[in-house]
Amino acid sequence: MAGNEKRSIVLQERDRQLFQELATLRVADREQLKVAGGFGSVSRVNVRLLQLVRAGLLRRFFLGSGGAGRKALYALTPKAALLVNVPLRGPRRKNGETLVADFFIEHQLEINRVYCTLKFNPIPVAGAFFRRWVTFTEPIAKAHKVIPDGYFELGTSNGVLASFLELDLGHESLKVWKEKVRSYLSFAISGEYGRMFGEGRFRVAVIANSERRMQSIRSAIAPMTEKIFWFASLERIAKETLFGPVWLRPRGNQSQPFMENL
Repeated sequence: MAGNEKRSIVLQERDRQLFQELATLRVADREQLKVAGGFGSVSRVNVRLLQLVRAGLLRRFFLGSGGAGRKALYALTPKAALLVNVPLRGPRRKNGETLVADFFIEHQLEINRVYCTLKFNPIPVAGAFFRRWVTFTEPIAKAHKVIPDGYFELGTSNGVLASFLELDLGHESLKVWKEKVRSYLSFAISGEYGRMFGEGRFRVAVIANSERRMQSIRSAIAPMTEKIFWFASLERIAKETLFGPVWLRPRGNQSQPFMENL
């Protein structure tokens, strides 16, 4: 059989769930799909992903120049999106294509890590649980032009902790960041958030790719507000966890957990 010939496959319920998750993830690596699909081993996820690629249900392409640094990535095909009735929002990359660098994909993979941590890992806070995640493809409201990287809600014994996510890899100017802050502050006081999301208040979790970048954004925002924004870096989160004492407010130097004092 030719290498590019599609092969028939019997779809399992887990495959459909995987397609649903990949509609949210947009593009994902093997480890993220292993977690999202509930696979128990690397070998099992490898076999199934290859079968789904050969059946024309997943597109596989590669990030990196080659060798050990090359990472396989996966996205839905139109056929898979139609099967589970989800929009096709993954990157338009050809099956088998190799990319040396791609900002959108690198950014999305970091967003996915946050999503997978929140949804599929235990939350180390008594009584806390994942409620929902919202993905945006357009501004949150007509009058507020910011397009968040995500929105999540965590249930707690004292109510709901709701937060927008901004994941920064250093590609946006501080001028752009100040505009984002104005949009979020305007959104917070407009009353639109409550009408749209059904909750009383929200946070904005800003995760930067480095400590230096995080402090730079934080310094730019501090004169504008000391409310709603929480800051962390990928460096801090890697040493602790997303829920550890890695977060700073716009002012002050006391690190704290994201779910403290709820």
